[in-house]
Amino acid sequence: MKKRSKRYKLIEKKKTKEKIALEKSLELIKETCSSKMNESIDVSVRINTKQSKGGDFNLRTVVKLPHGNGKKKNIAVLCEQEKIDEAKKLGADTAGSQDLLDQISNGKINFDTLICTPGMMSKIGKLGKILGPKGLMPNPKLGTVSNDLKKSISDLKSGLTEIKNDKDGNVALSIGRKDFTNDKLKENYKHFIDFLKKEKPESIKGEFIKNIFLTSTMGISFKIGSKN
Repeated sequence: MKKRSKRYKLIEKKKTKEKIALEKSLELIKETCSSKMNESIDVSVRINTKQSKGGDFNLRTVVKLPHGNGKKKNIAVLCEQEKIDEAKKLGADTAGSQDLLDQISNGKINFDTLICTPGMMSKIGKLGKILGPKGLMPNPKLGTVSNDLKKSISDLKSGLTEIKNDKDGNVALSIGRKDFTNDKLKENYKHFIDFLKKEKPESIKGEFIKNIFLTSTMGISFKIGSKN
């Protein structure tokens, strides 16, 4: 019989199929976050996407958590030549004009998020087949097409994060790391859930949020009670 590690046995003991309170789930997650890495604490929500008219609802927007999520983003800025130095001074990890377009065209993508000035959007269109599948195509609704580079870079660095549902209505978001205090995790969690509730369109009848799970990168998931 395969010998199980102490960590595995601990996690097995903590498993439960019952809905539990947010406070209790955070305690259990912290107890099972026993790997050496600073694990991410993630929320997975299943929403109701069935509209009375017009087909399924698709959620795609951005949310800014009160305490960020602890993830460091590598941000690139595609801008006019004269704005490159400004973008770097404002905190962009990479900034460029035609040279950055050439890098992307050659498949050299060394960033997590791409900000583009409106004046460069006409030149990036042909790279949609490369950026689109990776979710990196700049979008004004997501704050990644802007002339206000200071605000865009600052927002992204401080935790502005895109959220969208998959075909089954699942929406996932990291609300922090295991070294976050429980108070910070709770505030981020509640901000996210309240944000989702406000996104419910009038065309969806009944309950919008079907279920909520909380988990860590290497841990197990816990189903959260609807009153949390």
